[in-house]
Amino acid sequence: MATTLNPYIQFKDNAREALEFYQGVFGGDLTISTFGDFGDPGEADPNGVMHGQLEAGGMTLMASDTPPGMPGSDGARISISLSGDDADELRGFWDKLADGGQVQVPLEKQMWGDEFGMCSDRFGIGWMVNIAGEQAASE
Repeated sequence: MATTLNPYIQFKDNAREALEFYQGVFGGDLTISTFGDFGDPGEADPNGVMHGQLEAGGMTLMASDTPPGMPGSDGARISISLSGDDADELRGFWDKLADGGQVQVPLEKQMWGDEFGMCSDRFGIGWMVNIAGEQAASE
């Protein structure tokens, strides 16, 4: 099996909501294990997400809630890049991710020939979408 790079996002208390949102964007199969699933959760919410994993179309996204006592980080400290040449699929992802979020760079043709946009979704996670231009797609 080849080495893969998977984004892993830590949320304060809403990993389940975020993962369900991302499943609505990308489809796929979502698996969630809670702190309570593994016995005594200690100070953690037994319904909190210990590990969540979304498998969709060759993509894997992982997330969890930050347990008590562990320093949390702002979701804006991570950006996730989606790129390819399936313009309809990528525009669909863009529309769903930007809905309720904030667009920093509109998804439009850039000087390098690709369509590119940057947004933060409603959870504060940064997304970059790059749709390969005609020349790059035909190579």
